[in-house]
Amino acid sequence: MGPDGSANGGYACGRVAAYVDADAVEVTLRLPPPLETPLAVERDGDVVSILDGDALVAEARPGSVDVEPPEVSSAEAGAASEHSLGAEEHEFPRCFVCGPLREPGDGLRILPGPVRDGVVAAPWTASEVAPEIVWAAIDCIGAFATGAVGLRGSAVLGRMTARIDCLPEDGEACVVVGWSLGADGRKLHAGTALLGADGALRAVSRQVWIAPR
Repeated sequence: MGPDGSANGGYACGRVAAYVDADAVEVTLRLPPPLETPLAVERDGDVVSILDGDALVAEARPGSVDVEPPEVSSAEAGAASEHSLGAEEHEFPRCFVCGPLREPGDGLRILPGPVRDGVVAAPWTASEVAPEIVWAAIDCIGAFATGAVGLRGSAVLGRMTARIDCLPEDGEACVVVGWSLGADGRKLHAGTALLGADGALRAVSRQVWIAPR
């Protein structure tokens, strides 16, 4: 679950990305991914379309990720999370990834806080590791990084291009980091990454978030 009534955007993107044979995959969400709804998969060359009846939900194609994450230590991430930007007010408090109302084990509970200007981070102990879980883990932190209203906000994920270099080990103490890449009108740009216990890059993404009108 992400916004009420729809799937988490990053998790949905990760599931869709599995249909594309490429190191990095660009997924564009055209509609909120529905919950518990059979969806059709169509292919046209390298492009995969996900349909709910005649409605286009998502498109995926090979992509590239041209961003490098800032350095953030596990201590910095832990300290940042103690001042989570969504702790007191959260547009989607039961989000699978960043919802503060989720109990441990019933969501990822990645609760980002500020590290320095334009950079946010949070610790995450990897569990039930799978590619779509890693896509989810590096999803919501991008919304925090954009600084929209200083919170997770009501901005929604429009596009996510991600590359997984190495899945973390189950139980590995990881750092999730997000940083702002500027804005273009209602389009808010962010980079996100997953760092392993050794500080090495596990996954990275570039995102476009859409702010409400």
